[in-house]
Amino acid sequence: MIEIAGLTKRFGPITAVAGIDLNVDKGEVLGFLGPNGAGKSTTMKMVAGFLAPDGGYARICGHDIETDTLAAQRRIGYLPEGAPAYPDMTPRQFLKFIAQVRGFDGAAAKSAIGDAVGKTELDPVLDQPIDTLSKGFKRRVGLAQAILHDPPVLIMDEPTDGLDPNQKHAVRRLIQGMAREKAIVISTHLLEEVEAVCTRAVIIDRGRIVADGTPAQLLARSRHHNAVTIVLPSGQAAAVAAKLKGLPEVAGVEQSTSNGSAAVTAYPKGGALLIEDVSAMAAREHWDVKELYAEAGRLDEVFRAVTTHDAAWARESRT
Repeated sequence: MIEIAGLTKRFGPITAVAGIDLNVDKGEVLGFLGPNGAGKSTTMKMVAGFLAPDGGYARICGHDIETDTLAAQRRIGYLPEGAPAYPDMTPRQFLKFIAQVRGFDGAAAKSAIGDAVGKTELDPVLDQPIDTLSKGFKRRVGLAQAILHDPPVLIMDEPTDGLDPNQKHAVRRLIQGMAREKAIVISTHLLEEVEAVCTRAVIIDRGRIVADGTPAQLLARSRHHNAVTIVLPSGQAAAVAAKLKGLPEVAGVEQSTSNGSAAVTAYPKGGALLIEDVSAMAAREHWDVKELYAEAGRLDEVFRAVTTHDAAWARESRT
């Protein structure tokens, strides 16, 4: 439903997007990640037809965004960064205007507006000037205009920016409810959002894709994937660490202490499962275990490892 090939954008001597190739299918929720300045927003603006690319192309449901712009944009719901809207309008007036722009009138417009308002829970502020709304409500007005025409493709830049935890949960639930029938791209800095709603994640750095996979596949690249941590009295930590190092599938062991307790973490070789062997050893050795748990991995660790500036920092720190 989204097809991107060789997409490139330059601003003077700076190449913001450097030949991205990417397809997004129906039913996918793609988390689009990267450090500040990596090219996320620029890529999304080109896919939505807001910026013209200097090379390559983007197609929405088969329609080229440059040569068949209106047909492509009819199939897109776009929530840009900052969710711009007319500040002197109320949400009701603004959504009515958007409905007219999208070709709705009469009962069809009323139905589309009502559905969007219900999904984004805007009823309490429908007749309040947008300029007076909180950041969270302004974001929800932007989300409502993006989904008003029930588009098959949704492109959203930081959709939960400014929302409180309850509002974030509601928006994530809305995205999950729409996902089956749409292709959805979400740019976000919130890594927990990727794990909560995305079926796939792409990380870009300096305008290039540096990682692409399901959240589980990316987590498997983390050093903490299948690592096991035991929390116990600090006096036992050294002996426990020594025992864990003797397990054949353990690559290394680290420990830390706090308030009389120690956390001893065993890292696996090649992502091997350690939890059963560690649990059996803890029972056999009669350790005074307060907590014992395995980790799926840490997405922030993978993010840091694959982005260029962090990789360079890591190399410098070792020299």
